[in-house]
Amino acid sequence: NTISAGSDIANGLRKRGVFSIRFNSAFLGGLGVLAVQLWMLGAVHAAAAAYPERPVRFVVAFPPGTTTDVVARIVALRVGDRLGQPIVVDNRAGASGTIGVETVARAAPDGYTWGLGTTTTHALAHILNPKLGYDPVRDFAPVALLGDSPYFLTVNPALPAANVREFIAYARANPGRLLYASVGNFSVGHLSGELLKKAAGIDMVHVPYKGSNLALIDLLAGRIQLNISTIAASLPHVKAGKLRALGVTSQKRLSALPQTPTIAESGFPVYQTSLWVGVFVPARTPGTVIARINRELNSVLGTADLRETLAEQAFEPGALTPEAFARLIREET
Repeated sequence: NTISAGSDIANGLRKRGVFSIRFNSAFLGGLGVLAVQLWMLGAVHAAAAAYPERPVRFVVAFPPGTTTDVVARIVALRVGDRLGQPIVVDNRAGASGTIGVETVARAAPDGYTWGLGTTTTHALAHILNPKLGYDPVRDFAPVALLGDSPYFLTVNPALPAANVREFIAYARANPGRLLYASVGNFSVGHLSGELLKKAAGIDMVHVPYKGSNLALIDLLAGRIQLNISTIAASLPHVKAGKLRALGVTSQKRLSALPQTPTIAESGFPVYQTSLWVGVFVPARTPGTVIARINRELNSVLGTADLRETLAEQAFEPGALTPEAFARLIREET
């Protein structure tokens, strides 16, 4: 029955000319208490309806030009228009995305710092890295799933392999000599490579990078032989003939690369990996703010033109409530 003088609600009400007051519930009686509670509820909803009142920082824990970055920028532009405030993308790459995500965990829980999280940062890293600087459950509130993207295997054209089967044969004949890249230790790309090694009985050496663009530079130069990454950054090089796509990690072929078979149909029927991407905010962010962000994100993701734009990046949009997104994270973990 009290709005304390220093609370976030009180501070928000002051900005609107409403001052914090204290009521004695025993003096007011039951009817008075009910009236005060209804007034408070209306004030909280009014404060939430005014969100956001300034630009929002959207931390993307991967370099510019990567699939996650491209998706974040496309979505941020549309959602910013709906919210009436710019959503400013802030790239903080490194350590498979965990560096940028940690900055979100330490931000103020006011709805003005969003973070782009992935399968790697919120379902894998805390299991595989005991020194992780954040807890993906305790330190965050899931807001919305943006969607997911499969990975694909690309090689330098100088490698004598036109498909997955020929690559496996070459790898078996050259154990320990092939270098495969991913966006970092504990990433989905890393585990996708280890899964392929186990399924095919081959020996390759993992080379972690800070982002797929950096791995592409070495792949194009022939310093590494295989890259396992999301599709957006590599697709232009594949279409230009500078790289060769051997297979995709989804269960069905992609419309962007219909001629490229899946790894599953290349002799490994149970092989499937993908990267889901979602929006998180710091724990203790008000539920009304989370609901507003979720509503606007899902509205944008449901538009036909945006879905078409994301499909060009081999990205399948998703739309979940915060509760359903939290369940997905638990299942993936």
